[in-house]
Amino acid sequence: MVDHLSIRNAIWRSIGSAEAQILATLATLFLFALVLLAVRSAGPRLKATVDNAVAESIQAGIVGVFAVTFSLFLIVVWRAGWLIERGFEQIDPSTVDVVAIVLSVAVFASAYLLTRITKNNIRRLSKEHGAITNHQQEVAHHVVQLFVFGLGILMVLGIWNVNPGDLLLGAGAATVVFGLAARQTLGAVLAGFVVLFSRPFDLGDWVEIGDEEGIVTDISVFNTQIRTFDDEYVMIPNDLVTDTEIRNRSRKGRLRIETDVGVDYDTDLERAMDVALAAMDETETPMERPDHNVVLSEFGGSSVVLKLRYYIDNPSARKMWKARTEVIAAVKEAFTEEDVKIPFPQRELSGRPDAGGLAVQSMGSSDVSDDGESVDGSRVEREDAAGTEGER
Repeated sequence: MVDHLSIRNAIWRSIGSAEAQILATLATLFLFALVLLAVRSAGPRLKATVDNAVAESIQAGIVGVFAVTFSLFLIVVWRAGWLIERGFEQIDPSTVDVVAIVLSVAVFASAYLLTRITKNNIRRLSKEHGAITNHQQEVAHHVVQLFVFGLGILMVLGIWNVNPGDLLLGAGAATVVFGLAARQTLGAVLAGFVVLFSRPFDLGDWVEIGDEEGIVTDISVFNTQIRTFDDEYVMIPNDLVTDTEIRNRSRKGRLRIETDVGVDYDTDLERAMDVALAAMDETETPMERPDHNVVLSEFGGSSVVLKLRYYIDNPSARKMWKARTEVIAAVKEAFTEEDVKIPFPQRELSGRPDAGGLAVQSMGSSDVSDDGESVDGSRVEREDAAGTEGER
């Protein structure tokens, strides 16, 4: 049986010069690059056979084994084994400690792999059978994740012969210090579970949270991610989400949109409302039910304001702007055809009382000379006339 000393001596005899060591190093790195390419190319075929999480774990394990093997080979080539021996002398681990470390790493790796597998299974169950919603999928994944890692921590404590009760009894002061240092993170975690279980929004919902508005793309224990309509991704801590007013525009599956239009004070209001309603009925994007309606909103500065109200289904920003554009274009065309006037802003001019009731009249520039005297010999009070604007 060949032991490791015989292998080491054989490598030393084969690679004795510095040039040979360099060539062996380059060849080893080249082989490792080929291994990485081979493992990566085999990924799609492997994922078609087994679960994605299992396939990724297998790939990581193969790469890890080759990385350790090539590293040991290079250590032997460069005769650097004394570094490892010195490190073990400084650490001086016992056999029990080494086994405990290996088992602890294996437990946490298994816990991580198990959570990946359960997440993929939950996602597959949601897609294939529609048994749970996307929001319930996130909740189930995080609950399973906490359970699996909690169980893993208890197993590791058992491997190191640590009683969890002793940790709880002796961690009073440390808990206070840790709680003060990480209060914001802990608050975000607690708020995350509030968001997950209270369900103010689901994945894909169009929401407005504080000053941010967009589509919810991810809900984690720590934060909520939304994609704005400028294609920016915004991460909002969950403690801010729970402390801020949330406006969900997608929850009912429809959204009412309001558009204002002003008509002249001399207009027949009932006729203008009928014309606007008929124009809205000809649009495509707004929903037919509930019915469109037009109501009188207010007395504006230059017009009576009509409020056009209509609905869209499956609300999105693109559909909202499309519906609003169609309504505005249709109403504008209908008002033009029916001679319904949409007035420009108007302003009345009058003389100030302290100017002796000066009447302001339209006058061209040719009627006034440079010194302010008109063609009929009278003078125009420029300052008074200019100062009368803004009085309605």
